[in-house]
Amino acid sequence: MSLPDTLSPTTLRQKNGSVRLLDVRTPGEFAASRIPGSHNIPLGDLESYADALAKADTELVVVCQSGGRAKLAADALRAKGRSNVSVLDGGLGAWESAGGDTEGGASAWTIERQVRLVAGSLVLTGILASLKYPKAKFLSGAIGGGLTFAALSNTCMMGSLLAKLPFNRAASADIESAIVALNT
Repeated sequence: MSLPDTLSPTTLRQKNGSVRLLDVRTPGEFAASRIPGSHNIPLGDLESYADALAKADTELVVVCQSGGRAKLAADALRAKGRSNVSVLDGGLGAWESAGGDTEGGASAWTIERQVRLVAGSLVLTGILASLKYPKAKFLSGAIGGGLTFAALSNTCMMGSLLAKLPFNRAASADIESAIVALNT
């Protein structure tokens, strides 16, 4: 049986462990908080393992913080021929808001929060610097343009770059074990 494109947190809870959960957030985010029983393969590493994941018959629900990365991952898996894949609507944030259990404990900021901090800091810097150097206002404009493009394309170059920083890769995903667990 094929899963719908998205599942609500309530519907996922009703599945009661009958589906496999693929979390595509960074290892640092995964270590901080995750749905019990989920397995981590970061979105940046997924392409290398998409063929192996596409072959399985298990029902797979893809999870990220808010749903954007999960949708990209699900689309990539569908393109490889996997039809029984769904996205947790609203991601881990919606899961927690609906009272879903989480586990973890290592403190880490989500990529979305890091993007807001960096983008906001650059915009503020551009505005303040433009008081002395008028052309510095273009920094703020460039960041605004980048955020607009990120929203329209549902991608985020700044988030991708931040995910590569050492503190976001501090923990490493056990991808081989995740592949086995997600396919059985």
